[in-house]
Amino acid sequence: MEKRKALVIDDEQIVLDSVSTLLRDEGFDVDVSLSGREGLDWAIERKYDVILTDIRMPDIGGMRVLRDVKRIHQSLPVIMITGYASVDSAVQAMKLGAADYIEKPFEPEQLIDSVNRALGVSPETEEQGLIHKDEVAKVLERAEADDDFFMKLLEKSVDALDEYDLTKAEKLAVVTGDVRWIEDQLGRLTRAQRRMLIFLKIQSKS
Repeated sequence: MEKRKALVIDDEQIVLDSVSTLLRDEGFDVDVSLSGREGLDWAIERKYDVILTDIRMPDIGGMRVLRDVKRIHQSLPVIMITGYASVDSAVQAMKLGAADYIEKPFEPEQLIDSVNRALGVSPETEEQGLIHKDEVAKVLERAEADDDFFMKLLEKSVDALDEYDLTKAEKLAVVTGDVRWIEDQLGRLTRAQRRMLIFLKIQSKS
C-alpha cells in the first residue's frame, strides 16, 4: 500500500520537526519546508494527500498558500497551524476552504485527529474562476469610496464580505489582495483599488 504523503510548511524548525515526527509515526511520507514560497511551489508541483501550513510566515502566509493550492488542487485538504494571536485568522481561513486548524502548542492527539478528520471528509469543490464579476466590482468600488468598509476588510477579513454573493475563491482573492488574478478577470483596476488590494495582501501575510 502506497504511503500517504503530507507537506508541512512552517518557518519554525521546531514545529517542522515535531509535526513531521508525529506524521511519520503514523505512516506518512513527509516533506517539510521553512519557506512559504518554497512550500507553495511544492504543493502545486507535487502530489500530496494533506498540507499543513503556518498561517503567519515572513514571505508567503498561509492564506496565500490556501488560495493558490485550491486553485490547482481543489479537493486537497489544507490545515492551518496557528498561534494564539492568529486564531481569528485561522477561523477565517476555514470559512474560505481550509479543512481545519490546530493551535500551537498542540498535543500529538490533536494533530493526528485533525489530519484524520481532514482526510476523512471529501472537501467541496467549486468554480475557481471569477463568476460574480459584478459583485467583486461592487466590493472594490465600495472599498475605494468608503474608508470604514476598507478598514472593516482589513480588520475582519472575510466577515466583511458576508453581504456579498461571492464564492470562497473570490473572497480569498479579495482578502489576500490578488491584484493580478482580479485584473485578469475584470480588467485594469484604478490606482486606488490596486493600492487597497496591496494593503490587503500585506495584511494577509501578518
